[in-house]
Amino acid sequence: MNTSKLSFRHLPIHLQRVMTLAGGTVPFRSASRFAAAGMAGVVTDVLLFQLFTSLGASLALAHMGSFFAAAALNYFLDSKWPFWPRHAEDQRWRHFGRLLTVGLLALLMRGGILALLVFSWHMPPMLAIFPAVAVTAAICYLGAAFYVFPVTQNPPSANVRWRVASLGIVAFTILLRLVYLGQAQLIPDEAYYWNYAQHMDLSFYDHPPMIAWLIWLGTALFGNTEFGVRIGAFICGLVTMGYVYALARNLYDESTAMRAVLLLAILPFYFSTGMVMTTDAPLVAAWAATLYYMERALIADQNSAWLGMGIAFGLGILSKYTLGLLGPAALLFVILDPASRRWLRRPQPYLAAGLALLLFSPVIIWNMENDWASIMFQSNRVKGGSENQFAAHLLFLHLMVLLTPVGLLAAAMSFWPGAERDNSAVARRRRLFVRVLTGLPLAVFFVLSISESQRFHWTGPTWLALLPTMAWLIGQAGDFSTLSRRVRAAWKPTIAVCVFFYALVLHYVVLGIPGFPYGFLSEHYFWREATEEIEQVVAEVRQETGQEPLVVGMSKWSVASSLAFYNRNGKPMEIRSRNMFGDSGAMYDFWHPSEPATSRPIILVGMRSHELARTRRIDDIDRMLVQPGPIQEQVATRDGKPLRRIYHRIAQGYLGKDPDPESGS
Repeated sequence: MNTSKLSFRHLPIHLQRVMTLAGGTVPFRSASRFAAAGMAGVVTDVLLFQLFTSLGASLALAHMGSFFAAAALNYFLDSKWPFWPRHAEDQRWRHFGRLLTVGLLALLMRGGILALLVFSWHMPPMLAIFPAVAVTAAICYLGAAFYVFPVTQNPPSANVRWRVASLGIVAFTILLRLVYLGQAQLIPDEAYYWNYAQHMDLSFYDHPPMIAWLIWLGTALFGNTEFGVRIGAFICGLVTMGYVYALARNLYDESTAMRAVLLLAILPFYFSTGMVMTTDAPLVAAWAATLYYMERALIADQNSAWLGMGIAFGLGILSKYTLGLLGPAALLFVILDPASRRWLRRPQPYLAAGLALLLFSPVIIWNMENDWASIMFQSNRVKGGSENQFAAHLLFLHLMVLLTPVGLLAAAMSFWPGAERDNSAVARRRRLFVRVLTGLPLAVFFVLSISESQRFHWTGPTWLALLPTMAWLIGQAGDFSTLSRRVRAAWKPTIAVCVFFYALVLHYVVLGIPGFPYGFLSEHYFWREATEEIEQVVAEVRQETGQEPLVVGMSKWSVASSLAFYNRNGKPMEIRSRNMFGDSGAMYDFWHPSEPATSRPIILVGMRSHELARTRRIDDIDRMLVQPGPIQEQVATRDGKPLRRIYHRIAQGYLGKDPDPESGS
């Protein structure tokens, strides 16, 4: 009993020692005043929030207004009662900037927590503010202890500081994604893949089936909600982190592995694939797993790794055909690396390839049954269709978006021959592995971009093999070039800007930012409110005519899919796509290949007004409609603020698909 009391009595001292060793300061010397100031801030925050909400303020305005008032009070008390170590006058603005950064990140996280509790868990705002304030206080305290006022006397090594920073930032980004996962509305791509799951098949016209399987499982567990659609992407993001950590640890060390996971957490492409449910989410996870097993098989010489490689590769090409580029890359490494050539005479690689092919068999079967439609479509996409233009400069711009300018520069330095000075046999094989597994897929995209424009995100997974080297360079403080030192220094503001940007965008699309209009992403986003507007039109037409109208999304699949997912009010709408008017509707060409002539009302819906008058193949679609009406514009709103425009047009019937689509061209 005495031992237990002694342990609890000394717990704050042990906690202080642990935090100090990790590089954080703990203001225990003024614990009573610190607690009093914190409580004053909490009380002010909660009371002002209650006041603002009772006056009819929006959730965003109420929680942001109360937060800034409480933060101002805490800053005033801190100036009177110094809780944290004081530094030279010239460093005060630096600390203020860091404190502001931590506060804003905590605020934007809190918005997501409030949205989750109020909109999804249906908790009254008056109660939801309490757990939201608690999380905010924890983030602010830890941020101040480790980032704003770190230990200055006998500080821990740079290695330890990077480990602690990596752990904190990765934890924050994971929590950020999890909190906003079910709050942010689906983008049209996600709604389209949700429609895959409503029409389960062995494969699909424009993608393999993995995305449909993941969404089907997620929605079976959590319902047809944003969370149910996206939970698979979130899990894929965690799987990617695990495999990248293991790969970087095998190639370098544990500290490098932590920094590699940090890069995964903050680089734009990898942050988005861990949250947005597109085919890139399972692709990136499978790509990371394949790289890990390739390194274990080819460099570590583990026979059992070939089984993992076969499974990972098979699941990867079930996610997206792009992963197939790792096959030729692995073969090239085996040819170039003398120690690996013996695998060409062993059965394991061929058995792994057979296993991957077996896993890929649903796609093969579907294509055989559908005249190889998916294979032909993907070959045309790689060729760029009818386009013929130089686009290498666009590839460079895309890489800066995917990796940030600092990330792209760091990647180029990591790929450069002089990045590492270790010339041991192990280091040379490691460098060859990284460069071949990055360089060959990237070279394919570069060659294609010389004559054709590619999708901006296609190169995203190719950098996974290079992330460990990029992470290793961050931790090097030796005699490197001035450029290397500047790139290492630039990572810190880049990390802060990226995390702040993600949190700001998520808060903006879910709760908004007071004083800022909803103009960002307005054409392709806010489909929940846009669907409500179309539902009203459908209800009016149904009441006036006594017939069920046919709703036609006049884009390839974005409009139809988004309307289908967010059609939650009243009777479900009967939805088709623009393939009714002779243009491509992607999988809608298979789900609804033809539509007979009908006297039922037709409601055309588009994101742009011209989509309701013509398609790419038919200049005038009026001849296919009975008494087509004028194009009308509607504005979807939230809390009285305009969100986006959407256009619709009503006709009294449909005459059938144009027998000669080119006749109107």
